Amino acid sequence: MLDADNLRHTKLTLTNGAGAMPALGFGTLIPDPIATKNATKAALEAGFRALDTAERYRTEKEVGEAMAEVFKDGKIKREEVFVATKLWNTNHRPERVKPAFEASLKKLQLDYLDLYLIHTPFAFQPGDTQDPRDADGKVIYDPGVTLLETWGALEQLVNEGKCKAIGLSDVGVEKVKDIVEAATIKPAVVHVESHPYLPEWELLDYCRKNGIVLQAFAPLGHNSEPNLLADPVITEIAQRVSKTPAQVALAWGIQRGTALLTTTKTPSRLKENYEVSAIPEDAVREISEKITTRIRFNAVVQTGVPGFIPREKKSH
Repeated sequence: MLDADNLRHTKLTLTNGAGAMPALGFGTLIPDPIATKNATKAALEAGFRALDTAERYRTEKEVGEAMAEVFKDGKIKREEVFVATKLWNTNHRPERVKPAFEASLKKLQLDYLDLYLIHTPFAFQPGDTQDPRDADGKVIYDPGVTLLETWGALEQLVNEGKCKAIGLSDVGVEKVKDIVEAATIKPAVVHVESHPYLPEWELLDYCRKNGIVLQAFAPLGHNSEPNLLADPVITEIAQRVSKTPAQVALAWGIQRGTALLTTTKTPSRLKENYEVSAIPEDAVREISEKITTRIRFNAVVQTGVPGFIPREKKSH
C-alpha cells in the first residue's frame, strides 16, 4: 500500500531511459495561448513536476515561457521538472526528426528534453502543413517511411545526449512489440488514452513486463459522454472515502502503476487534481472489476488525427 500522503509524489523509474517520471503530470493541450501559459505556471506552483506538450498542440512556446519565468524565480529548478514533447506526423522522415526536435527545444527554451515521443505511429505527407489533406478532405499519408526508421532517428537524439528518454504515443500493443523487438534503445514510455472505461490491461501488462512506463492521457474521460466521473462505482467510492470522483479516478490510475496527465485551466480543479491521495486497495479492485463500460473517446489510434485537437483552418 502506498503512503496516502505520498501518492501524488510517486515517481516511476525509467528502465529504458534516464531518471524517473512523476506519476502525476500536467498536460498542456489548451487552445488559448494566454490560458496555456497561466495554467502551466499555476500547475508548477501547485506542485506538478511533469509537463507534457507537443509540436501539434502549438503550445510549446507558451509552456517554455511559463517554465522560464518559474525557473527565474528560483523556487523550482529545471532538473526538478520532467518535460515531454512529441514529434508530429509530418516529420517522421529521419532527416526531419532532428530539426523538429531542435525547433521544439528552442520554443521550450531548454537545452535538453526528459522525454521525446512519436506522437502517433502514422506518417503524414512531409511539409509545413500539420494536417495535409487531399481535394476530398482525406489525410495524405506518407508511405515512404516506416515507424522503425523514425524510431532510429530518435535513438540518435538519445546518443547525442540532448534527450534522456524516448517513447511512443497513441499506439496499440502490436506496434509497441514491433519497436521493442527491433529497437536498440527500447521505449521508456508509452503514452495512450486510458481510464476506467479504457483500462488497456493488455498493453499495461506488456509494458510492465518490458520495463516501460504507461502514461495515461484523458484519465478523467476528457469531459466526454458517457461521463466517467458520474459513474456509480466511482461516485459511491468517492462518497465512501470522502474524496471527489476525479481524485478517486486519478488515485486508481496511479495505484495500478500508470503515470497520468490532467489538463485544466481552472485553479480550483488544478488544486483538486493535485491533492490526490491513496484509496483503499478494495476500492482500486472495485473500479477495475465492476466497471464494464468500454469506450475510447479519442479515435487518433485509428487515423493519426488527434480527436481532441480542432482541425487547422485553411489559410487563404
